[in-house]
Amino acid sequence: MVFQLTDKLAFPDPHYGDPDGLLAVGGDLSIDRLILAYSNGIFPWYAFREELIQWWCPMDRFVIFPDEIHISHSMRTLINKGKYEITFNEAFQDIIQTCGELRIEQEGAWLGTKMMEAYTHLHEQGFAASVEVWEEEQLVGGLYGVTLGRCFFGESMFSLVPSASKLALIHLAQFFREHGGVMIDCQFETPHLKTMGGRHISYDEYMTYIEQDCRF
Repeated sequence: MVFQLTDKLAFPDPHYGDPDGLLAVGGDLSIDRLILAYSNGIFPWYAFREELIQWWCPMDRFVIFPDEIHISHSMRTLINKGKYEITFNEAFQDIIQTCGELRIEQEGAWLGTKMMEAYTHLHEQGFAASVEVWEEEQLVGGLYGVTLGRCFFGESMFSLVPSASKLALIHLAQFFREHGGVMIDCQFETPHLKTMGGRHISYDEYMTYIEQDCRF
C-alpha cells in the first residue's frame, strides 16, 4: 500500500509498500527527512508538475560494488588517452542543473527546482557529491548523488560526448574503493549500468550495508 506522510519525521516500514516500490507520498524535502530516507533505502521522486513528492523503496535493489566495476577495453583506451579531466565537487550546481535541463521535457520528469534546491542544500552540508568530466574547460558529462557513510546513492548522470557518464562512474568507483567505500546504489537497472558491473541484491541484504555504514 501507499502511505500518506505527515509533518512527523518518520517513514513506514518499506516492506509494506507497493510491489513496484512506491512506499509513500507527501512530506517534504528537508535535509533531515532526506537523510532519514536514504539511511533506510528510501529515495524521493518528485513529480513536480503535479506538486507531489513520491517516496520509493524497491525490494529488489540494483547496485555496483566498487571492486566489481567493469571497465571495458574501449573505456580503458579512452582513459589512457587522457583526453578528459575528472574532478570531484568542482561544479555540483552545474551538474544537477544540466541533469534536470536534459530531461525536463520527458514524461515523468522529476528534477525540478525544488529537488535541485534540496540536493544543493545536502551538498552544502556534505551529504551530496558530484563527479565532473571536462574537455578542456567545457563540462561534457558527470553525475551526482547522496553520500552517507561509506555508501553512495546515485541520483542522475549525463553525457554530452560519448561515454562521459561512464568515465564519471568509473572514477567514482575507483575513488570510492580507495577511500573505503562499500556500495554504489543505482536505484534502478539500466543496460548502461549492467554492462559496468551492476547487479541485483535483495532489500534486506542492501540494508546490511546501510545499517553497518551509514545509519543515522
